[in-house]
Amino acid sequence: MRTKQLFVRKVLAGEPLSGRKRAVISAMPNLPSVRQRTRATAAGPGTRETVQENLTRAFMTFTQAAGSLENSYTQLQTEVGRLHQELQRANLQLDRSLEENARVRKYLSRVLESLPCGVLVAGNDGQTQIINPEARRLLQVPAEWSPGKHAGLPGSFEKLIADIPKNSFFSEQEAPLPGTAGNRFIGILRASVSEGATEGLEGPSDTIWIVRDITEQKRLAGERETARRSRALAEVATVLAHEIRNPLGSMELFTGLLADATAHLPETRQWVTHLQAGLRALSATVNNVLHFHGQPEAQMLPTELDRLISETMDFLLPLARQRGQQIVVHNNIGRISTNADANRLKQVFFNLALNAFRAMPPGGRLQVDLRWAPQFPGGLTQIDFHDDGRGIAPELLERIYDPGFTTTPGSPGLGLAVCKKVIEQHGGEMRMSSKPQHGTTASIYLPVSGASA
Repeated sequence: MRTKQLFVRKVLAGEPLSGRKRAVISAMPNLPSVRQRTRATAAGPGTRETVQENLTRAFMTFTQAAGSLENSYTQLQTEVGRLHQELQRANLQLDRSLEENARVRKYLSRVLESLPCGVLVAGNDGQTQIINPEARRLLQVPAEWSPGKHAGLPGSFEKLIADIPKNSFFSEQEAPLPGTAGNRFIGILRASVSEGATEGLEGPSDTIWIVRDITEQKRLAGERETARRSRALAEVATVLAHEIRNPLGSMELFTGLLADATAHLPETRQWVTHLQAGLRALSATVNNVLHFHGQPEAQMLPTELDRLISETMDFLLPLARQRGQQIVVHNNIGRISTNADANRLKQVFFNLALNAFRAMPPGGRLQVDLRWAPQFPGGLTQIDFHDDGRGIAPELLERIYDPGFTTTPGSPGLGLAVCKKVIEQHGGEMRMSSKPQHGTTASIYLPVSGASA
């Protein structure tokens, strides 16, 4: 306020003013000039007082205007300072947001590159914008191909999607992809980048293509379907085998009675022998189906192994006679006992003998040797079934235990698979050795509980 009073006094005294103050004074047309003030002074005392009063009033108005301007200027500076601080804070937040966006972009880029499926993004004009490494690998895109240098989609991919309906959004399509290691299958899924795009509608949005290798998935699905069919077939086969085995037992019994009744009739006896051979071969097939597909828990009981072998070979004599072949049994250790399921072991011996009969020509000989295993004498028995048939090729030996594998037309291919399974249930081991045109030897190793001479 004191500053303003000094300013008024200077103006009244006619002292020189600064440029800014002169500009303020010149903007006030109502203020009297020095010449006007002189005239007012010369006019008389009353006039001079009036002029003085007007001048004082004018300068009071000026003082108020100057104070208002000064307050406004101060407020303006304060507002400018506040806006400057807000701008700095906004710039700082913007910088942080840009840094965060850059970090997120890098992270998403790493995620895209690490995805186990291929991803392609194509614009509305069909131009590829993004392709990740897995998509390059699956579609065999050359390394020199890049979205920025080449128009459209990769050529190999365009061929795959040529037959895919244009409205197939969110529904995976399968397409074969030829390769050096055989055909592979690619699953292709299409989606729209735009949130407003709906299935079946074309729009100005980009398109995401997701591709993945489904070769292994299709293989597993095929295996599951095969297993399902096998289980269904096994259930049917088991039911049929049970239905066949019941009358088959009666037929074998009556055939045995018929053989005893016709023992003195050689011609009739020959026909009965053929009938017995056929029934026993059929019985072996039925038992194999039941053992392989529907085996209950093994009934392990003390069993005389040497007697079981003799009984089985006697049971097979009609088959050997029918084919004009021989069976020779050599027991090198005498009576021997072990814990076993007699019916299952008998089925093993039956299967090995039948395989030998089928591999040998008429006049062939099956030799069965019972002896101690050289590695464990007195604790592990070895039973060899040796034939002089056609033998087995070396490349087929690895497959002989596979269910369904056979080299004999008309055979179901379950015999050796059942043998291996039964022997392993008894804690034993089975080995095969063969040489084409020099016969085959099937060796069974079984632990025993006792032996006597």
